[in-house]
Amino acid sequence: MPPDFYTRPVLDLARALIGCHLTVDGVGGIIVETEAYHAGDAASHSFAGPGRRNAVMFGPPGHAYIYRSYGLHWCLNIVGGEEPGAAVLLRALEPTVGVEAMATRRGMTDPRLWCAGPGRLCAALAVTDALNGEPMDAPPFALTPRIEEPPLLIGPRIGITKAAAEPWRFGLAVSRFLSRPFR
Repeated sequence: MPPDFYTRPVLDLARALIGCHLTVDGVGGIIVETEAYHAGDAASHSFAGPGRRNAVMFGPPGHAYIYRSYGLHWCLNIVGGEEPGAAVLLRALEPTVGVEAMATRRGMTDPRLWCAGPGRLCAALAVTDALNGEPMDAPPFALTPRIEEPPLLIGPRIGITKAAAEPWRFGLAVSRFLSRPFR
């Protein structure tokens, strides 16, 4: 991706990532669901300002911001936006390459469940905090543009209590691989 891909407004970046192809060490697929967060957003990790945990969000766009959710699951975000403190959470992808590895890592046969949710996505792609801060345009990551503009679903974000009604969740309208249906 060109560097300016990541510097667009974070809501636009979240939309633009739908349909892009992401792999980590050759395992991955098509991004089908995202959520946007920025520093002025009460639900964002960056809302209180920079700290040790969220420092990557205040760094250059186009890098991975990875954190553990509820002490259990890794979550992969892509830092972007016009202002520091913004990132896009990758909520789901459609598995297309390295499916054997994903099936083994997830311990299940139904591909619809391998990457349907940010924690599942990270488990299937073997993403951990060891990749926090790494550039998205260098190995082990490969992010390639979508072929065409896809039909989008738009709705409120999931699993948050602050700013929960904001319509900053985006999904591929024709996908069977979303983490949850859109209302």
